[in-house]
Amino acid sequence: MNKAFRVITTLLLIILLALIILWPKIRPAIQAGKQVSGSASGTGMMRQARLILNVSGFLINPSQMSEYVNSTGTLRPDEEVELAFETSGKIIKINFTEGTRVKKGELLAKINDKPLQAQLQKLQAQKKLAEDKEFRQRSLLDRDAISQESYDQIVTELQTLEADINLIKARISETELRAPFDGMIGLRYLSEGSFASTSTKLARLVKISPIKVEFAIPERYADQVKIGYPIRFNIVGSPENYNAVAYAVDPKVDLTTRTIIIRALYPNRNEELKPGRFATITLLLSKIDNAIAIPTEALIPEMEGEIVFLYKSGKASRTRVTTGLRTASEIQILTGLQFGDTLITSGILQLRQSLPVVLDSVIIRK
Repeated sequence: MNKAFRVITTLLLIILLALIILWPKIRPAIQAGKQVSGSASGTGMMRQARLILNVSGFLINPSQMSEYVNSTGTLRPDEEVELAFETSGKIIKINFTEGTRVKKGELLAKINDKPLQAQLQKLQAQKKLAEDKEFRQRSLLDRDAISQESYDQIVTELQTLEADINLIKARISETELRAPFDGMIGLRYLSEGSFASTSTKLARLVKISPIKVEFAIPERYADQVKIGYPIRFNIVGSPENYNAVAYAVDPKVDLTTRTIIIRALYPNRNEELKPGRFATITLLLSKIDNAIAIPTEALIPEMEGEIVFLYKSGKASRTRVTTGLRTASEIQILTGLQFGDTLITSGILQLRQSLPVVLDSVIIRK
C-alpha cells in the first residue's frame, strides 16, 4: 500500500510540475477557444435577429386611375394665305395698313387696268349698235322682209360681243386683290408703283380665331382618339390650361415616326394665342373608379407572371397578381388583391414566403 501511495503521489507531483511549467503556453490557447465560442454564439444571435425584416406597408383602398398621353404640338392659324395678284401689272393702289383687320371681299390693292377699261368701253359701244341692229332685223323678220339666216347672223354677232365683254370684265377683276376671308393682314412686301407678277407676294393674311392645335400621338392610340375628343394643352410661359376639341384625324400613320397627326380647334376669341407657338398636349384616354392601384416598386416580375408580398400575421405572404392599366407611378391590379390588404413596399428583394417582418410604417391613401 505504501509503495502504491508513493507512486501515485509522485505521478501527481510530476503532472502538477508540468502544468506549472507549461501554463504560460496553454493559457492563450484556452482564452482563444473561449473567444471563438463566444463569437459563434453572437453570430447565431445576429442571424436570428436578421430573420426579422423591417419593412414599409401600403394599405390598399379604392382609388381612381387615369391614363394620359402627353405630346407636343404647334399652334397654327385657322386660315392663312400669301396674297398675290392673278395677273401682272403695275400696282397703282394699296388700300390696307399692315397689321390691321380686313373683311372678306374688301379691296386690298389694285393693278393698272386702263387698257382693259378702254377695251371694255369699245365693246360696250359695239354691243349697243348690235342691239339696235338686232331690233331692226327682228322687225323685218316679223314681216318676212329678211331671211331667218340673216337674223341669226346678227344674233350671233351680239352674243359674241357679250362674251367678249364678260371676258374683259373678268380680266379687270384679276387686277383687283380682295381679301378671301376675314383676318389680320401682316407685313407687305411691295409698294405702290411696284411691278407685280402672279408669283409676287404682296402680304400674308391670317385668321387666328379659332386657332388650330396640331400634334401627333403613337399609332396604338389611333382608335381611341376620335373627332370631338377633348384635348388639354399648355403654352410655354403661361400657367393657364386651354381646352380644345379634335376636329380632324389623319387617316394615315406616318411610316417614319409611327405616329398619327391630329388637329384640334381652340376658340381663341380674344386672339391671345398666336400661330407658331409651342404647345404641350395632354389627352385623357381612360378613367377607372374604385380601382386597386399599387406602387410600381411593389410589383415583382417573374417567368411565370408577376407577384407581390402582403403583410399577414407578422409574416410576408407571396401573392400572384394580374395587372391592368399602368401609369408612371401606379399599376392597376385586376386579380389577386382585395381592398384592406396591406402590401409590402420595401425590402422587396429580401422577402421570402413566411419570412417574419415588422412594419415600420403604413401608407394610407385618402
